[in-house]
Amino acid sequence: MDDRVREHAETLVGWSARIEPGDAVVVDVAAGAHRLAVAVAERLGEVGANMTVTYGSDEVTRAYLRAHDDDFETATGELALFEHADAYLRLGGGRNTAATADVDAGTRQAYRGARTELREARMDTDWVSTVHPTRSLAQGAGMSYEAYRDFVYDAVLRDWETLAAKMSRVKELLDSGDEVRLVTQRNDQPSTDVTMSIDGRTAVNSAASVAYDSHNLPSGEVFTAPYATAGQVFFDVPMTIDGRRVRNVRLIFEDGEVVDFDAETGADAIEAVLDTDAGARRLGELGLGMNRRIDRFTDNILFDEKMGDTAHLALGRAYDANLPDGESGNESAVHVDLITDLSEASRIEIDGETVQRNGTFRFEEGFEL
Repeated sequence: MDDRVREHAETLVGWSARIEPGDAVVVDVAAGAHRLAVAVAERLGEVGANMTVTYGSDEVTRAYLRAHDDDFETATGELALFEHADAYLRLGGGRNTAATADVDAGTRQAYRGARTELREARMDTDWVSTVHPTRSLAQGAGMSYEAYRDFVYDAVLRDWETLAAKMSRVKELLDSGDEVRLVTQRNDQPSTDVTMSIDGRTAVNSAASVAYDSHNLPSGEVFTAPYATAGQVFFDVPMTIDGRRVRNVRLIFEDGEVVDFDAETGADAIEAVLDTDAGARRLGELGLGMNRRIDRFTDNILFDEKMGDTAHLALGRAYDANLPDGESGNESAVHVDLITDLSEASRIEIDGETVQRNGTFRFEEGFEL
């Protein structure tokens, strides 16, 4: 076994999930993640945790959804599992990103709605999502398997404390601000000019550990929960949503809500997301990518949304970690991220002051006034 697989497991169990002796841990293993699952199981045994293993597959889900009559109910057994769990570890792996492309959009929406209580119970645990590099993921990223493994481990196995210290400066900027404005002005594409309120919100320094209210490995972003969004955003980083490729999406916001949209490809996928429920037309997240070891699009949102010099906006559910105690943010059965490149002809303003230009923050070398 590649030594980096064990390092990955150690980082996941120790740094990210902070597993302690006696913790009840649910490990959800995707097709292709077997080697990482073995290493994680070994590490959990060494810690003295109690492990339950489940299996997740897009192809299994597809078969179930296509055969169902759409009258879904909450899976009480799965709900009980999460209600009694201390931690949930999702080990992603090789998959066909288009596995559920031929599942009816209405069926997907009904299924998501029925699983809302399950998602809430799962998110009440110390949950962490990661991915094991596989040949199919490498193919989706347009990379050789060897190069993709290096890419994944370079993003995962890093000095997270040092990055956390750097990202804390962005968290301070967002926490002290009332309004964020994103602007891009490039000749070859539609512009972005959008404002969002962040007053009263708390940004999360997402340093790949539940100790930072961070639940992804790799991570490397600072995110908050915006509201009262107004303006236009153009998302030029392609991705796959519900099995369909989406490219060059434009959203127009008024009074916090999407009032118009278009896309070069995948407009039907965006429409299906927006029609999920009322909250799907509002933003749940503004995230600023700061993991510059993730320097290319790979069609895996776990990595792509953390890319340095990018920002992502998520339609749908807001995270409680961004909200004041007792306050509910945007609620939805979906949380779908869309990404825009900020590496050139762009700026981020907080309360009218430029804090990032062309991907470089004002506290970084090379920032241009």
